[in-house]
Amino acid sequence: MNLTDATHAPDLRSWVTSANAPGTDFPVQNLPLGRFRRAKSDEPWRVGVAIGDEVLDLRLAAQQCPWGDGVHELLQPLADGDLAAFMALGRPAWRRLRAALSAALAEGSDQGPFLELCLVPQAQAEMAMPCAIRDYTDFYAGIHHAVTVGKLFRPDQPLLPNYKWVPIGYHGRASSIGLGGTVRRPAGQLRGAGEVPVFGPSQRLDYELEVGVFVGTGNALGTPLTMAQAEDSLFGMTLLNDWSARDIQAWEYQPLGPFLSKSFATSISPWIVSMEALAPFRRPFTRPAGDPAPLPHLDSPFNQAAGAIDITLEVWLKTPAMAQPVRLSRSNMLDAYWTLAQLLTHHASNGCNLQTGDLLGSGTLSGPAPGQGGSLLELSNGGRVPLQLPGGETRSFLQDGDTVTLRAVCQAPGAARIGFGSVSGTITGAVKG
Repeated sequence: MNLTDATHAPDLRSWVTSANAPGTDFPVQNLPLGRFRRAKSDEPWRVGVAIGDEVLDLRLAAQQCPWGDGVHELLQPLADGDLAAFMALGRPAWRRLRAALSAALAEGSDQGPFLELCLVPQAQAEMAMPCAIRDYTDFYAGIHHAVTVGKLFRPDQPLLPNYKWVPIGYHGRASSIGLGGTVRRPAGQLRGAGEVPVFGPSQRLDYELEVGVFVGTGNALGTPLTMAQAEDSLFGMTLLNDWSARDIQAWEYQPLGPFLSKSFATSISPWIVSMEALAPFRRPFTRPAGDPAPLPHLDSPFNQAAGAIDITLEVWLKTPAMAQPVRLSRSNMLDAYWTLAQLLTHHASNGCNLQTGDLLGSGTLSGPAPGQGGSLLELSNGGRVPLQLPGGETRSFLQDGDTVTLRAVCQAPGAARIGFGSVSGTITGAVKG
């Protein structure tokens, strides 16, 4: 099974010098899309391509550069800042534009002299949400997170009987999704003495290390998706931080699951890494020996051969007292119990209509070993064993002024390393009532 093409060639270089630097997240093999404008300007939003430490302005590129037949039409919604309209065109259009951009940005391209005038330093770009998110669903695909958290609340039965059969998810709040920045500590009902709650600021504020995937093309109401159709509907991925107020969550989550403990903020990274860019990092999807095979509608030969994705994920923390951030954990998406296509197929299996721009969260992606927990809840054993930080500080949960940064990279022999950039959020105090 060959999922790669000329755009993935590991020796491909760009005339954008910074795109060839070792360790860059955005070599010419990546080409993620994001919505931006020049900082401190009132110019219209447009979609750009991250290349090295620059952004290729696709509004200017459409105006100033010659392109092959049909490419101008693909560029037009991006020039207008309407990424969703481009996403709705489907995978043949996505692949065609990726090939055109790869050729135009490659070393020796005849289009280079035109496109040099269309570059904006990323440091001078103001980023916006990549598209309007119509709906948001967060899943629970990280089995190691599920087991560890389950042990805290149900020592005798960490996983409920349905976990290995059905991708667990809940309907999140799209309106509070942002690109990070300031995250205000939420207030809510907290368990008090006995069964009488109190209302006040969360004292157990946490992060969750996740990835998000954008739906490119949806399905009609009442029409489920096959695994192949779901795979073809996935546009691209971002980092996702599902901020969580654990004390509010503990009081409210039964019987219907999380609500105000999650809806106050969700942060995503600004660049969408396409599924095409991730092709060299697709891996076979397997279940541990003795676990049940997925039900037939959640299985396919392609999913078995290449449903998993090798993405290394990290969490970094900087407290107000620190000069430099410290890494709290490192994990890999290969440890997820469900693939992205399975999540989307399950979501649509009852006829639910997903739409262009819908966002699915993976759930916390933790690993099986110490130091691989994707949340402070895991790393501190439910707050019982505080983390020891440089300088003598400790953390069980986040304090005001703490900055959490998520990062992710993909690297493998015979493939160019690509990254997701980062997303950061800094905790600020709750509003005083």
